[in-house]
Amino acid sequence: MASSGLAVAATASSAWLCCPNHHIHTSSSRSRKHLLLHGLYGSAPARTRGRRPPVWTAAAATAAAPADTAASARREQVEIARSLNAWVEENMLPLLTPVDSAWQPHDFLPCSAAGGGEALAAFTEGVAELRAGAAGVPDEVLVCLVGNMVTEEALPTYQSMGNRAEGLADGTGVSPLPWARWLRGWTAEENRHGDLLNRYLYLSGRVDMRQVEATVHRLLRNGMEMLAPASPYHGLIYGAFQERATFISHGHTARLAGQHGDRALAKICGVIAADERRHEAGYTMASGRLFELDPDGMARALADVMRGKVTMPGQLMSDGRDGDGEHSLFARFSAVAERAGVYTARDYGDLVEHFVRRWRVAELAAGLSGEGRRAQEYLCGLAPKIRRMEELAHRRAARIEPAMARFSWIFDRPVMLG
Repeated sequence: MASSGLAVAATASSAWLCCPNHHIHTSSSRSRKHLLLHGLYGSAPARTRGRRPPVWTAAAATAAAPADTAASARREQVEIARSLNAWVEENMLPLLTPVDSAWQPHDFLPCSAAGGGEALAAFTEGVAELRAGAAGVPDEVLVCLVGNMVTEEALPTYQSMGNRAEGLADGTGVSPLPWARWLRGWTAEENRHGDLLNRYLYLSGRVDMRQVEATVHRLLRNGMEMLAPASPYHGLIYGAFQERATFISHGHTARLAGQHGDRALAKICGVIAADERRHEAGYTMASGRLFELDPDGMARALADVMRGKVTMPGQLMSDGRDGDGEHSLFARFSAVAERAGVYTARDYGDLVEHFVRRWRVAELAAGLSGEGRRAQEYLCGLAPKIRRMEELAHRRAARIEPAMARFSWIFDRPVMLG
């Protein structure tokens, strides 16, 4: 996954203008556009700083003290999640591909087996063919590809975050419980994504691999922050959103690569997108099952994720030259992705609408508390609101002169921001 774990976050895109000393010049209207939009690359409006609302269930909505109520609700969530182990065995584990039939990165790259003569000639010819295809890929698509690859490479962080979710975690590292086996199997499949993209980029000769590798290093060192890392409800919702968003992102990258004549990259991004779709199916089904068992708790958790300022997996990426906030590498990457059509505000609105419909949020009735009904109302009106904001942002952006930014990943060549 171009990211794992889960959250819907927001970032302001900025104009990191193309100039020798890399000073920042930002248009406030352009910033507002990207503040509104991104799910995969951005975030939603923040709550009051420092406050974290408790996650509730209808059964826990009693007159107990707030701290006791929240703790009781969390315990109930954990027990419900644990009760699904047999369901996970039957419904989620079959989505993981057996190792012997799974694709591996080597399947899509020139064979590097040692040997001279014909073997060396075949490898050299394969690399030359790959480079010829990569030569036609525009810089803005390369930036999106590198950003996705960097995020994929931070997989150790995402597995550690997955192991913080109570009721879902692998408590021993070798637990035979189905939830633990899902997490390890998911990690193993995701690990191939970063490996494959990394090797493609290395062989392509189109990017500054040392800068890319240093960005991965910094992202792993910086880590990530989640809204409620111990909550199984938040974790599964986050997983469903993130996997679908990365499926969309890799799918669009595959389409763009094909349009520009790079069949190898189109195939690579296509197989990664297919993995993300399988993983999305697992997280979506699990969340759907929890909506059946605890509609109030899940409606509240989903609304919490949508409202919350939640750091995305790649939010803390840095190449050592970028600034903070609107001037961060992540914000500039987000702006390029919007403009290139790799992941857009329209995609985010479609994603929200998809899950609200898939989990039948509008049909929830029995078991909803007052807070649950308010969450339901908020969620059912969210996608139309996102689309209205998108239209307004695009009208404003159309009146602004496009800005340029230099990216160290591509030897400081300038790329137009959205």
